[in-house]
Amino acid sequence: MRRIILALVFTFVGKFQPGFSNSKSYLYSYEGLILHGLQDEGLTRAGLRLTSKIEISGLSHNYHMLKILSPQLDEYNGIWPRDPFTQSSKLIQTIASCLTQLFKFEYNRGQFGNIYAPKDTPVTCVNLVRGILNLLQITVKKSQNAYDLYSFQEDKKSNRVTVFKTKDLNNCQDKVVKNIGMAYIRPCKEKIVKGTAAFTYKMKYTDAGALITQAASQQVYQISPFSEPAGAAVMEARQELTLNDIRNSQASTSEIQLQNYGSLRYDFAKELLQMPIHLIKKKNPESQIVEILQQLIQHNQQGYNREAPAKFLELIQLCRVAMPENLESLWKQCADKPQYRRWLLSVICAAGTTETFMFLKQKIHNEDLSYLESALTIALAFHLSKADDHTLQAVADLVTSFRIQRAPMLRKLAYLAYGSMINRYCSVSSFCPNKILQPLHDLAAEAISKNHEDDMALALKAIGNAGEPASIKRILKFLPIFSPAAMAFPVRIYIDAVLALRKIARKDPAKVREILLQIFVDHSLAPTVRMMACVVIFETKPALPLVTTMANALLKESSLQVASFTYSHMKVLAISRIPQLYNVSAACNIALKLLSPRLDRLGYPYSKVIHIGGYYPEYRAGAIGRVYLMNSPSSMLPSAIIMKLRGYYANTATDFVEVALQTQSLTELVRKQNVPFAEYDTYKKLKVLGKTLLGWKELPPENPHISAYVKIFSHELTFVDVNKELIQQTVKALTESSDRHMLVKNVINQIQRGIAGQWTQAILAGEVRHIVPTCVGLPLEFSLYSTGLIHAAANVGVNMSPSLSGNFKPLQFIDANVQLHADINPSIYMHTVAIMGINTQYFQSGLEFHAKFRANIPMKFYAKINMKDKSLKFETTPCHQETELVTARTKVYAISRNVEEITSSKRSSVLPEEAVSDVSEQRFKSPERTSINGHVHFASQALMSEKYSYGPEEEFHHRAGGRSYARVFCSKLHSLGCQTCLKLRLRDAAFLKDTFLYRLVGEHEIKLVLKPVHTDAAIDKIQLEIQAGSRAAFRIIQLVTPVSEEDNDSTSDDVVQRKLTKILGIESIFKAANRSAHQHLKKQATKKDKAKIAEISTDPAAKYQSSSPSSSSSSSSSSSSSSSSVGDKYRTTDTKDKTWQPRQREGSSSSSSRGGSSSSDSSSSSSSSDSSNSRSCSSSEEDHAANKEQQGKSDTPVRSCSSSSDSEFSKQQPKFLGDSKPPILAVILRAIRNDRKLTGFQLVLYTDLHSTTPRIQVFVSNISESSIWKLCADASIVNSYKAVSYLKWGQDCQEYRIAGKVVTGQFADYPATQIKLEWSKVPSRIKIAARWFYTFVPAVAYMLGFSQRAQNNPSQQATLVMALTSPRTCDVALKLPDLTIYGRDISLPLPLPFDPHISTPMLQYPAWNFFTKIPSSVIDSLKGHCSVSQNMITTFNEVEFNYSMPANCYHVLAQDCSPELKFLVMMKKAEESADLKAINIKLASHEIDMYPSNGLIQLMINVGSGSKRVTFAFKERSFCCYIADAYILISSEKEGLSVKAPEYGIDKLYYDGHTFKIQVGFWMAGKTCGICGKYDGERKQKYQMPSGYVAKDAVSFAHSWILSEEPCAGACKLQRTLIKIEKPVGFENVASKCYSVEPVLRCVKGCSATRTVPVFVGFHCVPADSTASFDEEQIRLNQKSEDLENTVDAHTMCSCEQLQCAA
Repeated sequence: MRRIILALVFTFVGKFQPGFSNSKSYLYSYEGLILHGLQDEGLTRAGLRLTSKIEISGLSHNYHMLKILSPQLDEYNGIWPRDPFTQSSKLIQTIASCLTQLFKFEYNRGQFGNIYAPKDTPVTCVNLVRGILNLLQITVKKSQNAYDLYSFQEDKKSNRVTVFKTKDLNNCQDKVVKNIGMAYIRPCKEKIVKGTAAFTYKMKYTDAGALITQAASQQVYQISPFSEPAGAAVMEARQELTLNDIRNSQASTSEIQLQNYGSLRYDFAKELLQMPIHLIKKKNPESQIVEILQQLIQHNQQGYNREAPAKFLELIQLCRVAMPENLESLWKQCADKPQYRRWLLSVICAAGTTETFMFLKQKIHNEDLSYLESALTIALAFHLSKADDHTLQAVADLVTSFRIQRAPMLRKLAYLAYGSMINRYCSVSSFCPNKILQPLHDLAAEAISKNHEDDMALALKAIGNAGEPASIKRILKFLPIFSPAAMAFPVRIYIDAVLALRKIARKDPAKVREILLQIFVDHSLAPTVRMMACVVIFETKPALPLVTTMANALLKESSLQVASFTYSHMKVLAISRIPQLYNVSAACNIALKLLSPRLDRLGYPYSKVIHIGGYYPEYRAGAIGRVYLMNSPSSMLPSAIIMKLRGYYANTATDFVEVALQTQSLTELVRKQNVPFAEYDTYKKLKVLGKTLLGWKELPPENPHISAYVKIFSHELTFVDVNKELIQQTVKALTESSDRHMLVKNVINQIQRGIAGQWTQAILAGEVRHIVPTCVGLPLEFSLYSTGLIHAAANVGVNMSPSLSGNFKPLQFIDANVQLHADINPSIYMHTVAIMGINTQYFQSGLEFHAKFRANIPMKFYAKINMKDKSLKFETTPCHQETELVTARTKVYAISRNVEEITSSKRSSVLPEEAVSDVSEQRFKSPERTSINGHVHFASQALMSEKYSYGPEEEFHHRAGGRSYARVFCSKLHSLGCQTCLKLRLRDAAFLKDTFLYRLVGEHEIKLVLKPVHTDAAIDKIQLEIQAGSRAAFRIIQLVTPVSEEDNDSTSDDVVQRKLTKILGIESIFKAANRSAHQHLKKQATKKDKAKIAEISTDPAAKYQSSSPSSSSSSSSSSSSSSSSVGDKYRTTDTKDKTWQPRQREGSSSSSSRGGSSSSDSSSSSSSSDSSNSRSCSSSEEDHAANKEQQGKSDTPVRSCSSSSDSEFSKQQPKFLGDSKPPILAVILRAIRNDRKLTGFQLVLYTDLHSTTPRIQVFVSNISESSIWKLCADASIVNSYKAVSYLKWGQDCQEYRIAGKVVTGQFADYPATQIKLEWSKVPSRIKIAARWFYTFVPAVAYMLGFSQRAQNNPSQQATLVMALTSPRTCDVALKLPDLTIYGRDISLPLPLPFDPHISTPMLQYPAWNFFTKIPSSVIDSLKGHCSVSQNMITTFNEVEFNYSMPANCYHVLAQDCSPELKFLVMMKKAEESADLKAINIKLASHEIDMYPSNGLIQLMINVGSGSKRVTFAFKERSFCCYIADAYILISSEKEGLSVKAPEYGIDKLYYDGHTFKIQVGFWMAGKTCGICGKYDGERKQKYQMPSGYVAKDAVSFAHSWILSEEPCAGACKLQRTLIKIEKPVGFENVASKCYSVEPVLRCVKGCSATRTVPVFVGFHCVPADSTASFDEEQIRLNQKSEDLENTVDAHTMCSCEQLQCAA
């Protein structure tokens, strides 16, 4: 078939050649039409129509003349095709003046050459001529392609032929398009704008060739902002050219000077400067700018700013056409007027033209702008200005100018902005010259030569903003694996170098991946650097081979930080559903199969990637937020946190914002720094002892450092570096005497004098434009504009008494009485416009989507603060008129504008009032009924009105104009005279097609309004009073019965309590509660057959009922019944039931059977004090957290046991704390009325936190005497395992009730916590809100990975059980009405310090301690713990191993290896018994020995040259010793001694002869060494020797930390030496001699081994004929390569009979 088509093409190509005769004139009629809108009937469209006569006359060979006769340009704005076109005579005259000129063109064989027109002809008119001539262009190629397709129909009888041509406008080979503002957007393959064009030519054959008798074209562009099934807006362009007459004549243009305007290719004109939002007739830009500025400032002063965003865009457009002299003149007029100056600078920055940028550059260079203005100008103008050769050169000159170089902040902003400008320039240019990068490269080279870290960081960040591959070589000079000179650079420079490759990866991903992979697998680099490389690698969207390579590298990864981070990053990407990441997601899914899931269970100390967000394919939009949490082995605080928000829309991905924080050694700032460790003896001794450990050296010093940066649209705007010196200066300034606080004092004094003024800042938030030509010759533009305005007006005054003294200190604020008067009115306006239409300098036509947002919160108040009396008084004016707080509106218009009639532009709603509704909503009209009153009444309408009844402010419409909805939700506070209303109003086109696009079409509005409420008397002001402390009760009493403070002081506490109880109406609350309880007891007494402890009902239809607070007994019973029915369904014959068991206090007489179905209560004769602990067991078959039945395992029933008081929240009415305690807080909110009546609310807070059962009570009541509405809240900790609370409100707190309970116990033999929430009756509004929230629960649970199933749970109860299965995991079961959600092995962010297998009696804590113990226990779990028990050693990194110590030799158990060398803890076998240990501790100038002797622990403390021996028996008094500014506390504990020296890093050390435990502070992370390890969480490097080499087994590791002694002076006869394999070794087929790379434990010379242990040792081999001696090889041998492994014997016991020592 393809061959047949090609044959036809070849035939026709040779048969006809369209052309015109030189001696004839051809008269055509022409019509061009453009329409914009949705293609549904009855909607408004906008368009243009151009009609004219076209005369084409021959001039000479291949040259012809074109005349356009009687052009008519009509506008269309109405319902197509019903409404007519409209004419504008002025516009026609303007267009005709240029179209009626003579045009000349070159035409040969159906193809056009150049086009000529008179000089200064507007480009818009030339483009219209191009559109006409384009109909005559026929280029039939000899081969078909995907872009142009031809077909032919030939009528040989009439000697005519019809040619059909189609074009795919989505795959143009040389597409004419203009994009503006898209440099910050990353495009993808998917397109939202698609187009096609079809041409039809009718020709007849003549002697001169083929003559075109008729040509027609139709072009369609559609934009699908969400997805094509969701609908699309369409631009349709049509052309038709028909031959009317042929005359014999020849034209001449010899008297007219014509200019060459190029070929048919579209030429963009001034529409690039003309915004598509409005037309401005630019007569005098300078005067127009001044006029608009005056309007804006006048509106600001009047508080009217709604039109400011639109006016701001007009100013930008005028500034873009203004000449430099106009800008200079404007500056002279506005420079001395602050408000005019601020507006003008904002507009010029946003204009973004070369002229405006040069103007700003000159002002900065001349220092006409202040420091702050210069900073804002650089931050805005540099990023918004057009990037071309002139602006780049201007910026390059500016960054090196003296003005910028002497201001560090301006210099930083300028270099970063210059890098961003390079990126924008090169993103639209085919060639990026190296000369524009030279200033950045020079900065980097100079920083390296001078070793200036700040300049290194600045250069790398600026190069990263530029993102050009030509900078790769410069970046590699900052990485140590590529440049040895970079070894001395700090880690933060390596991080900046890696991040500088991010943008370069977009242009050269292969090269960047190659570099980053080398960094990622290099273990010598810091983990943070490698994790940053991982981030950048995945941003390049690597393919499966690279992802698999990274996963394979993790299998041998020694750093758990890197492994955890990479694994979590892969897991995040694996679950991604974003189309752009499908390939990466699939690759990560495969790579995860290679890795161990244990990496996912690492807790808080390990690095993670946190992902939040989602993608919605139906809208082709989504957003993701990622947090890169990078922890450091040397610190418990994160070393780097990067938070990024990325948005996806259709074919684009944009990084909206990215914020990063990097820290180093911040723990050094947490603790005190004034201890002189270097002056102590311990420091000197550790220096000497360190030499005995081969290869040991202290850790390098770390300087505290903080750095942060902010990126907008992936361009770094600014960054800050804070070093140790700056931090110390800041802390010093805040803590020193008065002269350091004079600045604060001056600011306060200025505020006291009063501050009044207005501040306004306008921002061009976005300008994105996509322009393509149409077949008519007019530009089609898709644009998005977003502007914002921030306005604030303030009048603030402060009075302080007593006034600030000369010796000012911040503590004076505590004793001062502050009075604040403020009138503040902040507001924000946002206006976003999306456009699809024609935009020229003469006319505009198309669709506009407008979205407006306005927030205005006026505040006028008086506040009085007295910190000494603990009181706050706040007064504000009442609501006298309706105030719109927040307003949001959207509407879609069809617009038509022309420059000659600017004031009469047409703007119609796309959805007209009379739009045709859906056919399903049409109504049949009977002619009889219609004739009566013109409309029909149906009985169903009455039914509908009854079903949907709305208030006077609520409406719901289904009418011919589409779907309309209006509703008002109000919340009234009559006592305060105000109400808040939420108004919703919409009218959309969803009746045509229920998609998101059609829902946007129409009008939407939402308002939050504050309105006054009619009251009996006028309200003067609203007052809020807060009184804390002892005067709280007095303030409540004083409100009702005015009394002086002297009288209050003389009143007894009992009288005050009685008055307060009466005022609050608390007596009525408890009376009503007692009546309810009495009625409940009477009902219970009639039920003789009901047991105290109820069996669970098996009736699945049992329902949860509770009619009053006292009816919770029946509630509990029915609740148990529901639970049981579910349990029966899943019951199996498993031998071990999983039972929920709350903990009991000792003495409880309750008992329950493990497998039985019933329990017995304690005797009824129990004392009243124990009655609250009586227990009732209900066998509720609560399923365990996981659905074992689905996992192929048997499910086991779960029984629930609880005390009777636990299940019944109101069995015992709570006592009133006010009977014994005064209130600690009183809050009064009231309205001051002119009739002096009290209206408002009052709150009283009682606490009893120091009793055995801590309790809090809150009472809220209405101040009005006629109101009995109250709110009561109570929370208490009943005993060691239970806390209960309730919230009641309504009439005397009896109408509504919600109760809660928290119980600790066991769940399936695991320690667990149960949280239960019950509600007997709640208001309908809360029910509606709960139902709405409930609809999201299943989806959220599914996204979080929980299982769920429908289950008939109690309808008025929710229960959550969390069981701790391990310190890092838990099982979760959540029971909601009709739904159960559960999950197993849920990872916890922090390990909890509880043993999941501990028995219940072991978990008995005193009341209140259990709930306060958890935070401190979590903190303790973050600290380092190391222990030695017999031969079992557990390191700081939780590595366990067995090791038998050689006798008489001290081992370094734990040591501070930081430069401070604060402590050393050594251990050896005790002389008394081999099963006991002795320890030696070196702290400051003290040396502490602890050892067993004669069954007691002996303590000897050496202070300098003296010593003190103390023998401790059990339970003796503590012994304390204070040293300088730090202290050491030694005390007896249990059966041993404890040492606490937190200033030295030892939080606690315990020793009892058999057991040793040490706990170091979290700030010691990564700073310890010894057998206890490095405390860095790196378990894979668990056996790290003093040299840093990782031993192959635990024995070699422990041997490496033995401290050798002089053979004749000490008892230890062992030392570590390098050994040589005595036997000949053949290595790589060469005879070799091999030496160990690490020393092995050997007896000293003169001693022989009596006991040995085998150890694995690595050996380095050299040829046997090597001249190097063994002694020479010992030097740095541990840095040699390891060629082979071998097992050798290490000596552990020696006999020294032949040891010779000097006498």
